[in-house]
Amino acid sequence: MIKRVLQLVLVVGVAVTMMGAGTPSSRFDKLGHKFMCTCGCAQVLLECNHVGCPDSPGLIKALHTQMDAGASDDAIYASFASTYGPSVLAAPLRGGFDNVAWIVPFVLLVLGIVGVVVLLRIWQRRHERLQPAGQAAPSADIDALRDRIRNETKYGE
Repeated sequence: MIKRVLQLVLVVGVAVTMMGAGTPSSRFDKLGHKFMCTCGCAQVLLECNHVGCPDSPGLIKALHTQMDAGASDDAIYASFASTYGPSVLAAPLRGGFDNVAWIVPFVLLVLGIVGVVVLLRIWQRRHERLQPAGQAAPSADIDALRDRIRNETKYGE
């Protein structure tokens, strides 16, 4: 039993070490994937694959510089957004006016669903008003019409 526990601890320790948890390069990768390249390629900063991209080397250097200076993640986001504009952010920051970018799509979805339900109820009520109450469709006429159609469409009899 103790042997199994030691093996499990060893496997977990190796897995955590191989993932590179807490290393500066993982922080760099995490931050670099939260910014967009400003060259117009619409790619994430660290994945911009232009040959001779004019913007990504400068942005990556700025990211390294700010990380080496010990800036926090929020300070780096704010610095990039103020220097390069909000389009450099892969996703809008949460807070202030940027909350609108997170909330509005969901609000519009709910309003659309509510609007469709209300419209369907209005149409249903209008349809019920147009059809006289208590008056059923004449089933004898329908049955006679069905019999006539069957008789006229019989083949080879």
